[in-house]
Amino acid sequence: MRDKFLSWGIVLVAATWVVALLIKAHYWIPTLLTAIYALGVYNSYQTKHAILRNFPVLGYFRYFFEGISPEMQQYFIERETDGKPFPRNQRSAVYRRSKNISDTVPFGTQLEVNHRKYEGIKHSIYAKSPKEELPRVWVGGEQCTQPYHASLFNISAMSFGALSDRAQMSLNKGAKKGNFYHNTGEGGISPYHLEGGDLCWQIGTGYFGCRDDEGKFNPELFTKYSTLPSVKMIEIKLSQGAKPGHGGVLPGVKNTPEIAKIRHVQPGLTIISPPSHSSFSDAAGLLRFVQHLRELSGGKPVGFKLCIGDTKEFEDICVQMNVLKIYPDFITIDGAEGGTGAAPPEFSDGVGMPLEPALIFVNRTLRNYNLRNKLRVIASGKVLTSLDILRAVAMGADMCNNARGFMFSLGCIQALRCNNNNCPTGVATQDKMLIKGLDVTDKAERVYHFHKNTLHTCNELIAAAGRSSYEEVDASMFMRGDEFEHLSDKYFPDILGNVR
Repeated sequence: MRDKFLSWGIVLVAATWVVALLIKAHYWIPTLLTAIYALGVYNSYQTKHAILRNFPVLGYFRYFFEGISPEMQQYFIERETDGKPFPRNQRSAVYRRSKNISDTVPFGTQLEVNHRKYEGIKHSIYAKSPKEELPRVWVGGEQCTQPYHASLFNISAMSFGALSDRAQMSLNKGAKKGNFYHNTGEGGISPYHLEGGDLCWQIGTGYFGCRDDEGKFNPELFTKYSTLPSVKMIEIKLSQGAKPGHGGVLPGVKNTPEIAKIRHVQPGLTIISPPSHSSFSDAAGLLRFVQHLRELSGGKPVGFKLCIGDTKEFEDICVQMNVLKIYPDFITIDGAEGGTGAAPPEFSDGVGMPLEPALIFVNRTLRNYNLRNKLRVIASGKVLTSLDILRAVAMGADMCNNARGFMFSLGCIQALRCNNNNCPTGVATQDKMLIKGLDVTDKAERVYHFHKNTLHTCNELIAAAGRSSYEEVDASMFMRGDEFEHLSDKYFPDILGNVR
């Protein structure tokens, strides 16, 4: 193709110039062809791209279609239940609830209800009327002097840097109106987190916002921010579900001078958090750090977040709780299906335990060590719909956090460009032109309505199952598609004895 382009191209360019000179008009045509031919000559002799070298000019179409492939897939190919990581039907439900319009669907389910992966709730013929009051949970054990009355459903960790300033302001304003908390992410507390909404301040391995010049934990800075009235809880991030054992990544293009000042780092550099904390290196050290932060914060609830990997390590933490008599106020369990703006594919696809088995393991382990009544368990990792929330509660969670659902409420279209600063909706970018498209007043209302309508649907589901409260939610409420075929279930083995 390259040889044909070079030989026939020069002939075509020469011919058009001859014609244009003869008729003394339309000089733009040979000028354009000359520019295209020059580009093709450059393509033919450059060495970085084999496609362009073999197919001059035409090769650009390949890169163009590759660039818009997520949109092509989303708008023209995928079915309602096909999209990844979230199918269109789930995204649409979030959009409708965020806009506070009807979220009903016509003509019945599109799911394969006889498929073994199908899960549903067993309704009762003695269904109850749903409660209007949205569920709340007290967080704070016996060693906590400032317990917090949290919503059952809250905004999971997303840093300023990963998300834009307007996105953070919208989330915080929505959290204020809906009376639920907004997790700051590990990037520190920015001015855009301080719009009146409750905060859970996340402390990551980089100690952003409370670090010294060497990147070590700074107690004075931590005290300054942790005692802010809006900070209701502190979460120590040990690992993240989407990339456990791998430090968080802030691409250099997103590391603006403003973000660098908040995080106490150099602007313009790609910031990779350390894979582990420098303030402790074992279970006992972690628990002493929990106690230290609780004291510095004036007795606010302090817990930690992790994705379960080596189960022995979590058991060691439980052992040390009983030895040291130091108990975190909550533990956030992040599943391997959790989201992120940037992670190596091997980490997203092949590291960490999924949320449901992780919740089962954590709850059984806490009970075995007589610890379950001393702390709260928070589920995080693709907990998007009301059914997801109740499933997590049935697995042992007291509360749930969600990130990508609240991003959808802001207008995220799952363009899968979070890691390159080109988010078209202004949510996951620091590009000022793109951010201008996000209206804070409108999006804050959508955040509020998404939270409210999702929990209202939870209340309706519980009532449909004949239950009166969330304390009555358990595995017996649920059924799976393979339950009647195999008479076995890896999640709910104790409820199948009566199935024939």
